[in-house]
Amino acid sequence: MPYRWNDRQDVDEAVVVVMNTLDSGQEIKGWLMRTLQQAIDDSDPQLAQYFFGELERHRPEALRYFAKPAF
Repeated sequence: MPYRWNDRQDVDEAVVVVMNTLDSGQEIKGWLMRTLQQAIDDSDPQLAQYFFGELERHRPEALRYFAKPAF
């Protein structure tokens, strides 16, 4: 299932999902990691940069789960 961010609210919701997943002691893996990585790869590069910026600000340890595309 393709998944794309259309605006910053979509990205904010994804960041909350990442934060909640880590807060519950779970790893980011499987369908969640694949879906978010696809959103990173397929969405507007500015939204992907925003995602990485928000992760770095709120949960920098989550950055290791995602491949940052060349912007």
